[in-house]
Amino acid sequence: MDTSSKQNLGVSAYHWLKRDIIRGVFSPGEKLLMSGLKDRYGLGIGPLREALSQLVAESLVVAISQRGYRVAPMSLSELADLYDARAQLEGLILELAIQRGGDDWEADILAKAHTLAKVTEVNSSEELLDVWDTRHKAFHTAIAAGCNSPHLLKVRESLFDQVERYRHLWLRETVFSAEALERKRREHAALVEVILSRDAKRAAEMMREHLMTPVPIITEVMRRRELA
Repeated sequence: MDTSSKQNLGVSAYHWLKRDIIRGVFSPGEKLLMSGLKDRYGLGIGPLREALSQLVAESLVVAISQRGYRVAPMSLSELADLYDARAQLEGLILELAIQRGGDDWEADILAKAHTLAKVTEVNSSEELLDVWDTRHKAFHTAIAAGCNSPHLLKVRESLFDQVERYRHLWLRETVFSAEALERKRREHAALVEVILSRDAKRAAEMMREHLMTPVPIITEVMRRRELA
């Protein structure tokens, strides 16, 4: 097998395993047995070890000396810290974006907000979750892009990766509730209005509040599922 094919297998293993950890297929603290992973993904030890190493770097997997790997634990303290860090950073990025973003930036935000508000005609609940989540991320990414700072955006992406497992608990509670989705739609519309008015201070405050709203819901879900 050539180097390119091996790299592709490693990338595939990483994406599949990461998705399953985020979706809760593997529970916090669960041992990731190589034999089980080989059967599930139809891959060899090399690509799987590569994927696991990447996920250790992203704090989704913990390496246990001489004893393999486990899914990283989840905790209410980590939940609070990750969401606070994410909200603070996103507020800062938004202030910079309002200072630096031009007409194209505004147009992209409007387009992504419109697309997000029109999530309909899906064939299954899982498809609804995937479509809404993809469009929701695109909306927030469009807002952040105006800061024009690749380094800040890289830190932002890293925080988003670490928060994904917690966020997915919120997503499942939200996306399947018409009332919760409508509440989010109103929040997004109000946020866009303030951003377009170029009120950087108020927009940053609203963004921080918006990003912290899932924390009580996630806390309740974690306690209900005995994840914390």
